[in-house]
Amino acid sequence: MTTLLIQTESIPLTVNLPSIATMNHEQFYEFCQANQDLRIERTATGEVIIMPPAFSDTGNRNFNLAVQLGSWAEQDGTGVGFDSSTGFTLPNGATRSPDASWIKCDRWNALTEEQKASFAPICPDFVIELRSSSDTLTGLQAKMQEYIDNGTLLGFLIDRKNRTVHLYRPNQRPEILNDPASVSADPELPGFVLQMAKIW
Repeated sequence: MTTLLIQTESIPLTVNLPSIATMNHEQFYEFCQANQDLRIERTATGEVIIMPPAFSDTGNRNFNLAVQLGSWAEQDGTGVGFDSSTGFTLPNGATRSPDASWIKCDRWNALTEEQKASFAPICPDFVIELRSSSDTLTGLQAKMQEYIDNGTLLGFLIDRKNRTVHLYRPNQRPEILNDPASVSADPELPGFVLQMAKIW
């Protein structure tokens, strides 16, 4: 049975489709191709999550995240950046789409062109998640831990509601910054500093 979790403005809704078996990787890819206007993720247990489009203010802040990360990545040259529309297949089988992410060139270039053209089987080295009005903090915290457990070296969870940034690293408790003007990604991304003025 496939379970669809449809996330509305305030709460997620679960839709059970008992006549459909759990989708494999290829079927999930086809499902996403057939529904390109939807933002879709899948958990490690096969639960499909359909999220609404980002509200305009969140979309603008996501854009500012991607611009800052992209500018640094272009100058640094050691990795490639991705925006919020990118899906990755994590080692645990989940398909996730961080709001912004970055992968070292050697890891990205080790993938085949076919893998890159799908939901690439790789966990980003760096991820950013921006909490929107439809996100619960506990849900995003679990998602950040999932990234770390699957190989992410550094993660920023930005909670605009409480004006905090949670920094995630392997084998460490999350560090919480209160109302920072900027957040450094050193040493994992040397020289990358996220300016928060346009994110809050």
